[in-house]
Amino acid sequence: MEKERKVPHFVDNPSNFCPGCGHGIVSRLVAECLEELGQDRNVIYTIGIGCSSNMSAGMKADRLHCCHGRASAVASGMKRVNPQNVIISYQGDGDAYSIGMGESMGTAYRNEKITMITINNTNYGMTGGQMSATTMPGQKTTTTVYGRDCSVTGNPFKFPELVASQFDVAYAARGSVDSVGNINRLKGYIKDALEAQIAGEGYSVVEVLIPCPTNWGMTPLESLDHIRNNIIPYYTLGVKKARGGKSV
Repeated sequence: MEKERKVPHFVDNPSNFCPGCGHGIVSRLVAECLEELGQDRNVIYTIGIGCSSNMSAGMKADRLHCCHGRASAVASGMKRVNPQNVIISYQGDGDAYSIGMGESMGTAYRNEKITMITINNTNYGMTGGQMSATTMPGQKTTTTVYGRDCSVTGNPFKFPELVASQFDVAYAARGSVDSVGNINRLKGYIKDALEAQIAGEGYSVVEVLIPCPTNWGMTPLESLDHIRNNIIPYYTLGVKKARGGKSV
């Protein structure tokens, strides 16, 4: 008889993200990892501005909704004051890499002992689909109506690779929710990142590629194909810096 999968206790409401969005999958994986690690009653979230804001409505956990781009800085302060707590900064690519680039880089540079989960859907999802630091070359958004011209804007930004190669961080990885296999691997990355924090090893980050059917103008199935065929070849998946200091 198949065992029923238990919902983590602090996932107390259905998510209210757009149909086909990957945020709900990621938040569920984070909740499962926390529960399996025995940290589900010991976690504090800082949440960025954007679609990630909706995450706060679906969980029963201590959290603080931060000013735009400042979640990782607030998380750093939380961890220093409460080193016994697991601190997670949950942000979107626009919040973490555009508005909050200074805070995100500073947190990684100082090797703050927090975990940063960054959701990369290649646009500012909540505010109408504007170009972000991760928007793909040629991608049409409300602010790049003819497609992103990288000769003008620069190239899409690869945060995990940068901090893995330049800073003394504990762990960095990128996953995706486009398939069951990648979802399972993503859970492993999230758990490794949290374990690095629990062990006091330093800063850990997991970037997650998710679909944004609403702003991409695609069906949910088309958006998954878009991730596989167009986004993953540029934003390659896997561990970029393993625990123990080895860059991959």
